[in-house]
Amino acid sequence: MMHTEAPGATIALTVNGEPRAIPEGSTLADLLGTLQLDPRLIVVEHNREILRDRDAYSTLELVPGDILELVHFVGGG
Repeated sequence: MMHTEAPGATIALTVNGEPRAIPEGSTLADLLGTLQLDPRLIVVEHNREILRDRDAYSTLELVPGDILELVHFVGGG
């Protein structure tokens, strides 16, 4: 019998309107780390809901079909 979850399996989701494949089991914190984004400087919308609890990023496992919008704050004056 074949095991369907192959090592290195990926899931498909959308980040800022672009399709992206990430490793299965990745959390939001993993994704931000891969993108080299500082969670303190990002506003995340996950499936049309703004996430206000940054502490939850490390426990929010992303699943196929998730839609994320990441808005990066830029300082200046």
